[in-house]
Amino acid sequence: MVLEFGETRTFAPFDRWGHEREVQGKSLGQLLDEFAGLRSENLGELSALNLRQEDLERHGRHPSLGVVTLSALLATWAAHDLTHLHQISRVMAHQYRETVGPWSAYLGVLQCTGHSSP
Repeated sequence: MVLEFGETRTFAPFDRWGHEREVQGKSLGQLLDEFAGLRSENLGELSALNLRQEDLERHGRHPSLGVVTLSALLATWAAHDLTHLHQISRVMAHQYRETVGPWSAYLGVLQCTGHSSP
């Protein structure tokens, strides 16, 4: 979108809760397989663009954030994935909350309550 239209066309609004419809009735295995396939496809398409520094500095228009760079958009994609990895680690660590005993106070993953607003 940024490479094709720049600031002349606003990104389509993102449906933050649209995934709820998409995941209904699918097993965790199906969802992970679907994610892996889509991510591989997306990374292939991104690689094929052969982006240069001047491409990364191009601007687009986000519907609520205003003008953003392609570089910021791609960095957000990476940080978004890291947010999910952080969420996964918190959920996995939760099973040890009681058994670690007094060390709990020193284990940040057990202290974190999250960073995403509902």
